Amino acid sequence: MLNDKTILVTGGTGSFGKKFIKTVLNNYKPKKIIVYSRDELKQFEMQTDPFFSKYPKQIRFFIGDVRDLERLKLAMDNVDVVIHAAALKQVPAAEYNPFEAVKTNIIGGQNVIDACIRSNVNKVIALSTDKAAAPINLYGATKLTSDKLFIAANNYRGSKDIKFSVVRYGNVMGSRGSVIPFFISKKNSGVLPVTDDRMTRFNITLQEGVDFVLKCLDKMWGGELFVPKIPSYRILDVAKAIAPECKIDIIGVRPGEKIHEEMITETDSLNTIEFKDYFVILPAILSELWEVEDFRKNSNGSEGKFCEFGFKYNSGTNTEWLSVEEIKDLINKNTDFDV
Repeated sequence: MLNDKTILVTGGTGSFGKKFIKTVLNNYKPKKIIVYSRDELKQFEMQTDPFFSKYPKQIRFFIGDVRDLERLKLAMDNVDVVIHAAALKQVPAAEYNPFEAVKTNIIGGQNVIDACIRSNVNKVIALSTDKAAAPINLYGATKLTSDKLFIAANNYRGSKDIKFSVVRYGNVMGSRGSVIPFFISKKNSGVLPVTDDRMTRFNITLQEGVDFVLKCLDKMWGGELFVPKIPSYRILDVAKAIAPECKIDIIGVRPGEKIHEEMITETDSLNTIEFKDYFVILPAILSELWEVEDFRKNSNGSEGKFCEFGFKYNSGTNTEWLSVEEIKDLINKNTDFDV
């Protein structure tokens, strides 16, 4: 799938980008991987990392912003596959600087699409978030818009042999700014601030996220929004896994925060096919690429089924849950933290 291919990763110096590139180099023989990002320090650190420095011929570093269409077009010359991971992701920062989030997540997303079409890229996957389903904050709204842009791009690609799809998943365990490093930083104080004791979240490890993107890259027809089946956790169970001795201080839900997250809304489920280990939300406007029954029966190797009326994929009503011990084990094995 990726052997002898040239791959460009926007936001390539981020947590996902580095793990994705490392996984590709360990398992495939790409012709070239282009790391496209705007942070020169992170690029320098990646260039001097003992793992990545072993591949000077395969890895190329491009300083650039997704807001810059001309730079994107230059970087995408002769690229086969694009993984779009660049985004402004912090909810409070997006609320305080709304148009900056719009410029990166929406206009930047459209720039990626335009550059891919003009550069004859073959496959494009954009990363999404559970916050894009029924969004209540600006970050989620910009990502929902971005999702729609990438799905709709299949309708005006013309005669170009290019496919666009989206991958949406939940909280990445241990990611920067998430609850696990926050709780660990507060552990020695004896008190863990919790916004609401009913709160739940979907959970996925960084490697699981990368592996799912690679799987979708192999199976994509163009126009799908892929959603993996992943477990949920209760926020109080995370607290018990990290610091069972700490007191819990309920501080109230922050602006733009949900008690439970969704990845598929009840309305989306009307247009969703369930497979063994993931769901696919079909494009609202089906292009000539799509024959839905053919996709349902043959895209996965086993038949999928349409979701029942009223279904929604919600972290609070999920059927799979992580126990305290499982959370502790996952933190120890999949993050830089020990609990």
